[in-house]
Amino acid sequence: MAEGTVQTIEIDAPAEACFQVAADVAAYPEWATGVRSTEVLEVDQEGRPRRARFEVDAGVKAIRYVLRYTYDPPHRIEWEAEPGPDLEELVGSYTFRDIGEGRTEVVYALKARPRFSLPGFLRRQAEKQVVGTALRGLRRRVEELAAR
Repeated sequence: MAEGTVQTIEIDAPAEACFQVAADVAAYPEWATGVRSTEVLEVDQEGRPRRARFEVDAGVKAIRYVLRYTYDPPHRIEWEAEPGPDLEELVGSYTFRDIGEGRTEVVYALKARPRFSLPGFLRRQAEKQVVGTALRGLRRRVEELAAR
């Protein structure tokens, strides 16, 4: 990804647990800030979402899009938006790296270009906010489930 936002966080859980939470797209509205709804449209042979529809609160408007997913369990999840009215481009990934003692480093990369007018600096700020919020939400969710 030539441009975009990349951030990292450490989670007190194994990579497999982080991967499972990130792959559970249907549960995103329960923990991912701004995600209003998700609908899994297609699954792969392992039952993971291959295509999913999202509606997110983007502040100025609700944005709807469909993502296509690819997986390399438990190390990586990648996605790309299908062409749609709200987004010109949306590509991203989670990478999960075991750092020992049951901890995982998670790297989230995201590049978004909306179809509506938005100055570059605002787009970059929005990407940073989305990525940071998603990583903190992922950590909370994974650690909450691990504590059960």
